[in-house]
Amino acid sequence: MINILLADDHPVVRAGLSSLLASEEDFQIVGMVGTPDEAVAAAAQGGIDVVLMDLRFGDQPSEKTAGGVEATRRIRALDNPPQVLVVTNYSTDGDVVGAVSAGAVGYLLKDSSPEDLIAGVRDAAAGESVLSKQVASKIMGRMNNPMTALSAREIEVLSLVAQGQSNRAIGQKLFLTEATVKSHMGHVFNKLDVTSRTAAVAQARQRGII
Repeated sequence: MINILLADDHPVVRAGLSSLLASEEDFQIVGMVGTPDEAVAAAAQGGIDVVLMDLRFGDQPSEKTAGGVEATRRIRALDNPPQVLVVTNYSTDGDVVGAVSAGAVGYLLKDSSPEDLIAGVRDAAAGESVLSKQVASKIMGRMNNPMTALSAREIEVLSLVAQGQSNRAIGQKLFLTEATVKSHMGHVFNKLDVTSRTAAVAQARQRGII
């Protein structure tokens, strides 16, 4: 039996996933939560094999509330952690790289077929990688163009720049020096072939990086 925790802030989505997965004889829905922090707390109690994790819980989670990526990182840091399978609407480079870097075993989009989702849960429970075709294409693109692909840290820094945060604020949030933040942005400028923060953000959004 595969014990599953559903972590999504939309009740309708949770209900839909629960109805679909509960129809499988080897699946058991052991919990449904609406925030990343609740997902971490439930996972810490044990008895879960796979967490289906939404990526963006609300439009702007507070600093005290973990987003899906941070919740994934915290869950995977537990003793004997469950596997985390991200199921989301979002597929930017920042989302994908962040989730995989945090330890997610797979990444599926919510428009995946029921068959793909069910197979994905079984693969995730076995510790096998699970990627939607669109996400797999993004990862292959990064592998084929390593010199122009932004690193996870560069994407993280650029995402905070897009929120209007200064180098000092970014450094404090990520525990980096201002010089290191500037260095990361310099690499971003070179890779995106831009000369300003505004242009970097615009180019990254156009390419679906953030």
